[in-house]
Amino acid sequence: MSIVLSDSKELDSVQVIELYKKNNWSSADKPNELLNALKNSHGLISAWDKDKLVGLANAVSDGFLVVYYPHLLILPDYQGMGIGRMIMVKFQEKYKNFHQQILVADGNSIDFYAKCGFEQAGKCTPMWIYKGAEHD
Repeated sequence: MSIVLSDSKELDSVQVIELYKKNNWSSADKPNELLNALKNSHGLISAWDKDKLVGLANAVSDGFLVVYYPHLLILPDYQGMGIGRMIMVKFQEKYKNFHQQILVADGNSIDFYAKCGFEQAGKCTPMWIYKGAEHD
């Protein structure tokens, strides 16, 4: 298997929604908003196994100092193969001179992001107004 990364914002909407659904992300329930958000992101990287979308991540940024990584999803059958790490390496190359690279991690993703060089942000507490599916 040879995974190819792309920074094109032209994505197959059916495959994008399927990726989000297979990862149980509630944003799949708002397909128009999700697709517009991805297309208007400062950065977008998708991962492909031939013509199959197997992962993607996006970045929201002011373009100079701060970048936030809201989404990183890999199809469940492709998880654990290093694809998420490949994507994060590309983003960290692009934003290496920025003052802050920020994300919110929970569950199993905490260990993954720690391996990518992220650490807990001091004594910060993540806060949100969330309009997705019910959460714990």
